[in-house]
Amino acid sequence: MFDTVLVANRGEIAVRVIRTLRRLGIRSVAVHSDADADARHVREADTAVRIGPAAAVHSYLSADRLLEAAHRSGAQAVHPGYGFLAENAAFAQRCTEAGLVFIGPPAEAIELMGDKIRAKETVSAADVPVVPGSSGTGLTDTELAAAARQTGLPVLLKPSAGGGGKGMRLVRDEAALPDEIAAARREAKGAFGDDGLLVERWVDRPRHIEIQVLADGHGNVLHLGERECSLQRRHQKIIEEAPSPLLDAATREAMGQAAVNAARSCGYRGAGTVEFIVPGDGSGSYYFMEMNTRLQVEHPVTELITGLDLVEWQVRVAAGEPLPFGQQEIALDGHAVEARICAETARRTPGAEDGHVDFLPSAGRVLLLEEPQGEGVRTDSGLTEGTEVGTTYDPMLSKVIAWGPDRAAALRGLRAALARTTVLGVDTNTAFLRALLGHPEVASGELDTGLVDRVAAELLPESVPDEVYGAAALLRQAALTPETRTAQTPTGPPQPAAAAPATGGWVSPFSVPSGWRLGGQRAWTVHSLRVPGRDPVAVRVRPTAPDGRRPEELPAPGEMEVSVDGATPVRARLAPGTETGGPTVRLDWDGMSRTLSRVRCEDGDTPGVWLGRDGEAWQVRDHDPVADALRRAGGAHGADALTAPMPGTVTVVKAAVGDEVAAGQSLLVVEAMKMEHVITAPHAGRVAELEVTAGSTVAMDQVLAVVDPAAGDAPETGAEAATEATG
Repeated sequence: MFDTVLVANRGEIAVRVIRTLRRLGIRSVAVHSDADADARHVREADTAVRIGPAAAVHSYLSADRLLEAAHRSGAQAVHPGYGFLAENAAFAQRCTEAGLVFIGPPAEAIELMGDKIRAKETVSAADVPVVPGSSGTGLTDTELAAAARQTGLPVLLKPSAGGGGKGMRLVRDEAALPDEIAAARREAKGAFGDDGLLVERWVDRPRHIEIQVLADGHGNVLHLGERECSLQRRHQKIIEEAPSPLLDAATREAMGQAAVNAARSCGYRGAGTVEFIVPGDGSGSYYFMEMNTRLQVEHPVTELITGLDLVEWQVRVAAGEPLPFGQQEIALDGHAVEARICAETARRTPGAEDGHVDFLPSAGRVLLLEEPQGEGVRTDSGLTEGTEVGTTYDPMLSKVIAWGPDRAAALRGLRAALARTTVLGVDTNTAFLRALLGHPEVASGELDTGLVDRVAAELLPESVPDEVYGAAALLRQAALTPETRTAQTPTGPPQPAAAAPATGGWVSPFSVPSGWRLGGQRAWTVHSLRVPGRDPVAVRVRPTAPDGRRPEELPAPGEMEVSVDGATPVRARLAPGTETGGPTVRLDWDGMSRTLSRVRCEDGDTPGVWLGRDGEAWQVRDHDPVADALRRAGGAHGADALTAPMPGTVTVVKAAVGDEVAAGQSLLVVEAMKMEHVITAPHAGRVAELEVTAGSTVAMDQVLAVVDPAAGDAPETGAEAATEATG
């Protein structure tokens, strides 16, 4: 067994590998870029080595720097995790040549299965069914287009190197083939350093089911059952479960044997996954898609139903140990479901009639973090409070996994665990995942890879709950004049609180936001607030008056009337002691009591507060309507402007100042977290301004270009660019 293992990765997978190494008594070595110097995986490892600047190509993707770190730290083996160089045959070979054990399959197996064309040919020869499509490597654009027509549209364009859904394009219209091939090549080149593509027949309403395999160096190969991975968007999995609600015992055994045959055909060793596409026609057929020659993101669901630690067996197999159990000893117990927490925000595409939803990368600093653990619940995470989440790396932050004796119990457990998950400071998809788990088709197991796209719009809330705005306004009111916070009385003017500092000066009752006036009704204090991506809201607040009520009906101390956006006022108050401090605030709202997580916004130009509840989070900022009106009056930043939908990097500029463009024409491509977003013209017209070039780094809402409308072509309302998310 090894004494020291270097983990050539970052984030939650590095933390997860380190956890098993610690249990096995193996010294762990973390590596980090400058951006990750204080990351959780660095803190938890026994030793950490700096390997370069933030850009992955100079750090986590640099084989030279990783091998140097292994040499300096005395590591005998390297665990690649997933992503980065985990499926890089050249890196595996260089580890071997440097006298290090690569904790993964042989370089030859990685190379073979990493080329999807050769992989299909190899497994087909081993009697594994494959998806119809192109054959041969190094196809030109013309040959790819011809293969697509011969296969029959719709088709799927896929990078022949790499996986994870990156660079994949579904093409239904033959006229779109040239642009889609070019875009797929560009993404494949950026993600894998290889722009080779293949064509596969698109299977309508397919299910994505994968088989976990485990092989040692002594000829033993077995499977650990399947995982259902059909809940995905942009070809990226977001919820996975084991076992699949679709398969019966006979189909499971047949697919398991096919996966074992595929692993044997390439001389596999270690933990790997064979992915199949299953048509939704009920025919019982299945086709090989690819083999992932590494640990999968969703491996915890297999661990929870088999009781095996896959990282442990990766290490033991790499150390030369044989598997001490056979296929007949693998039993599946209960059900497990995993949800991937990603740094992203979901919003309806402006002007879209089909309910399309954009999932845009987000960034920020984690200000408050609560992650569930306990019986039946596991969280694999790379987060800590203070973590800076940028757009340099993959957006996945953590995974929440729940086990239950059956599928219904596991789904309930995961929804409850997501309700206890709080990440404030960065937008995440936690609330969306929780809503998705409650969808009737998910609950019934009627899944396919297009389900998320079809139901995404209905899972997004129409508005921010009134009590969120109310809580933010009450917190703002309490914080306006902390040095003169008052002890409210029902009938008289506010009195200085006993806890107020003794300054010796007189406090004018008119300077306190209590609503007290010399005569007449108490005045409203108006708070203008805004949640990013939504219109500003005016919240009116004033203390509740007794209005001739009996003593037992008098308002509680601190009770207010609150009206959100002109709605009928409700009685509300913050529980004493929660107005200004602590990670939670207790809100009494219209006769109901709620607890919200909260933390003050520390970044940006305007103050505000993050509030969270049941997996949802809202960034509520102060809004200055006068400044906003002046900004909009500037003209250039109105409906004619194209703004960045998220922080990222401009990778392609397709227009120049003076160009005449059509409505919907692609003008720019912005990339963030390995995903491309096409920025299109909001209307026909002329490019009047172009503020960026290829390679420019942009912030969210930064103006990229301005398109003056053509005569008679009225611009659409709103200042946000039309975007088409791809990836």
